[in-house]
Amino acid sequence: MKRNSRFSLALHTLAHLAALTPPRPLTSGEIGEHSGTNPVVVRRTLGLLRESGLVSSEKGHSGGWLLARAPDAITLADVYAALGERFLRMEIEGEENPPGCAIERALLGSVEAALDDAEALLVARLARTSLADIMARVPKPAAVDW
Repeated sequence: MKRNSRFSLALHTLAHLAALTPPRPLTSGEIGEHSGTNPVVVRRTLGLLRESGLVSSEKGHSGGWLLARAPDAITLADVYAALGERFLRMEIEGEENPPGCAIERALLGSVEAALDDAEALLVARLARTSLADIMARVPKPAAVDW
């Protein structure tokens, strides 16, 4: 799975949960079918959001996933942090074996520092946008095809 596809899946699902009127749980199967994703991937991704208090889940016949907070209390940075992945990081072959070359170590250190700065800017920008802000941009009535 691509690194940012979980972020996209999470945001898309949260937006649909916010758009449902009246609110109702969506199953992993429904979300997976709509997004073209395996329900197992949906459960793993939304499980991370549940651990961070962004969604809740109900078991049983009428169970599924629900927002655990109001849309204005969920920022894109909250979702990003809940997934625990960085968008900006170096792909290093053999990460368990640090490079033996002093030049490569210096380069990696400099590039990682720049990526850390860029990541901080990204997170700060994501923190300024809530799920409610996104929903305000959706034409009314929202086309919710669940």
